[in-house]
Amino acid sequence: MSELTPITKGFHHIGLTVSKLEESADFFTNILGWSEVRRDSIYPAIFVSDGILMVTLWKAKPVHPVKFDKNSNVGLHHLALSVDSFDALDAVYEKIVNHGFEIEFSPELLRDGPAKHMMCYEPSGIRIEFIHVPKSI
Repeated sequence: MSELTPITKGFHHIGLTVSKLEESADFFTNILGWSEVRRDSIYPAIFVSDGILMVTLWKAKPVHPVKFDKNSNVGLHHLALSVDSFDALDAVYEKIVNHGFEIEFSPELLRDGPAKHMMCYEPSGIRIEFIHVPKSI
């Protein structure tokens, strides 16, 4: 097997098409504490960042939006975001529950652990995973 040097150097941004642009941006900024980087009123789009990762939220213009089905659609299955601790995972879970967002499952061990994760849906229906992996892994 030949060893290749990767051409890419990590993520610059992830672009998500959303049906509820303002509500999705609000999820990232007001619930998760991200910053709004800029807006593009022509597309329209809102760019948000946690200081490391940037997410571009593009406004969909479907006549009849179709909810993503993780088992039958090609595309983004989910976006997984790291948190610093199990306490931070529990805190984000509580915040999301308190704001009425749909939870797929609450914080639980990933397989046999020690990593824990949870899954929810942001306002446009995109699956968001929050995960903490202890540094010992």
